[in-house]
Amino acid sequence: MNLNVTQQNLYLFLPSKISWMVDMLMEDEGISMVEAIKRIYQSETYRELEIEKTKMWHLGPVALYEDFSARRDRQ
Repeated sequence: MNLNVTQQNLYLFLPSKISWMVDMLMEDEGISMVEAIKRIYQSETYRELEIEKTKMWHLGPVALYEDFSARRDRQ
């Protein structure tokens, strides 16, 4: 069994992490699911998350959401 994460299989990890982040953003901002999904997928955090060599996929959804929030606050 191949347990190595590569750019080709990284996509398998992302949906559950994004789902948790969407729930947190919806609750914090009082926005719709569609709006939360748009914000996350358009974020710098997501752009880095989808690149295997950044190793952001190691982070759990809470840490990813904190990164997302911190970057958003700096803008």
